[in-house]
Amino acid sequence: MSHSGMIIPERSRDIGDFLVGRLLPFRKKRMIGPFIFIDHMGPVALGPERYMDVGQHPHIGLATLTYLFEGTLEHRDGLGTRQRIEPGSVNLMVAGSGVTHTERTPEELRNGAVFTLHGYQIWIALPSNLEDMEPAFFHADKSELPQWKQDSVSYTLIAGKAYGRESPIPHYSEMFFLELRIGQPSVLDLSKGVSGEIGIVVVSGIVRACNEEVAVGSILYSKPGDSCQVSCDSQTHLLVFGGEPLEGERYINWNFVSSDRSKIDAARLAWKEKSFPMMEGELSYIPLPESNSPLKN
Repeated sequence: MSHSGMIIPERSRDIGDFLVGRLLPFRKKRMIGPFIFIDHMGPVALGPERYMDVGQHPHIGLATLTYLFEGTLEHRDGLGTRQRIEPGSVNLMVAGSGVTHTERTPEELRNGAVFTLHGYQIWIALPSNLEDMEPAFFHADKSELPQWKQDSVSYTLIAGKAYGRESPIPHYSEMFFLELRIGQPSVLDLSKGVSGEIGIVVVSGIVRACNEEVAVGSILYSKPGDSCQVSCDSQTHLLVFGGEPLEGERYINWNFVSSDRSKIDAARLAWKEKSFPMMEGELSYIPLPESNSPLKN
């Protein structure tokens, strides 16, 4: 066994220039750039008895980003948005001062057929001066996202700026979110195309860094200025994200993110009392978890 030991969920380990862990947040590294939470959905078989049905719930102080590899979801929110997301397209909901939303399998897919849902849900913290901004929603189809190929690596810029390109999805601090599909064995030096902290999600394939193999489902973290290169076998699939760290601390409590604990307390109370801005005509309501003390990020 290597000196670093095993990768254990919600733990992290140091392998030289990189930290390795299971998605965000993990204990040694709570944020990478402005990214504060990453949740891997699936791959999971849905239908005919089981569908995605996330009822009405609130957010403040962050933007939620949804990106799918397989399957379809329908997003609805308190702004009146009704937007499907298909593989390769992207949804970004800016919660700001407060918004509610639902995410469900569309009705016409509830037809008895079985299909796969696979993707990522990501929370991006807002700069403290924008935490109370007006909520907003943005969508881009796959064809609208910058896509290019270098050697045997295909790049898609989902959000932010990288490699001299910019996604049509708005960003509120210096950040990037990329999908990389690697055809032939390659050595990547990602620091040449992006700035700030770098996180790499191993979606599939084999990745080696600092002479260690990195398991599928893990995140590699590289500090600005680190020069450790990443070697990828053929048919490797990565998500690469990060950017400049935000100023100050962030607290995360249930679905709320803020630099100010009192804003989280106010949002919790408003949700509990149902005075939070709600979706018109939506009857579902996910109750506030009682035991959820703020975590400092």
